[in-house]
Amino acid sequence: MTDRIAGGLQDQATVEERVESGAAPDWVAAHWKTFRDGLLGERNDAPFPCFFGVESVANGDPLYTAVPSMTDKDALLNLGQTLLSYLDVHQEYSDRASLVAFFKPPERELSEAEYHEALWHILQFLHVHDPEPWPDDIPTDPDDPYWEFSFDGEPMFPTCRAPFYDARKSRYCPIGLEITFQPRALFEELGVTADTSAGQHARELIHDRLEDYDGVCPHANLGDWGVEGDREWPQYMLSEDDEQAPDECPIEITRDHPRSDRLIDDGDLPTPPV
Repeated sequence: MTDRIAGGLQDQATVEERVESGAAPDWVAAHWKTFRDGLLGERNDAPFPCFFGVESVANGDPLYTAVPSMTDKDALLNLGQTLLSYLDVHQEYSDRASLVAFFKPPERELSEAEYHEALWHILQFLHVHDPEPWPDDIPTDPDDPYWEFSFDGEPMFPTCRAPFYDARKSRYCPIGLEITFQPRALFEELGVTADTSAGQHARELIHDRLEDYDGVCPHANLGDWGVEGDREWPQYMLSEDDEQAPDECPIEITRDHPRSDRLIDDGDLPTPPV
């Protein structure tokens, strides 16, 4: 763990302490409070749909970082280094330790289309600077049901909350972009992947809670990894307005390695401005 929240990796207790003491930047404090209240509060007399996430936050399991820009290369290089650090320690820290990344809000209000563009710019940047090859057992074509975003050799599910959601409040963050990185190993260790009865039961419960919490039917793009007809990539940032969401996955994946050495030789990585 580092001493910094922006550009560093912190546990939940440290984030809470720095927010309460006023040591965290205002935008980080706002992110943390809406994240905590969203996960641990209720809407329509219903709890947050993902009960794994609720239990994780209630127990203080996640790790956190704050990223001061969605586009600045130094900020995204630091995100890549933080993600590498997280993947090194998360299994020892907790079996439910996802990485929650809070992004500094932009200077102007963005459209849904611009948030989709920002997400895929971030994921493409991470892929280009990935110090490890794309996993041999993960296809490079996002239109394959077994495709999943991967980094440092680890397949993972990055799920987003953002300000543009009106109906789907389970995906709403009033501050700015928020990405929670969840390695597939986390789901496998909990025994809740789609190919298990426990996983199917968990998904049924989550979908029921989604409908109660959001007050609308679960999104049509929600599905399971590896199931024919389902695709992983549209689930990372669910659409509110289909006309503003990409029709095809806007990322180019290659097995060429390495494409960049910035995260391999990380000694000179700058500290991004808060």
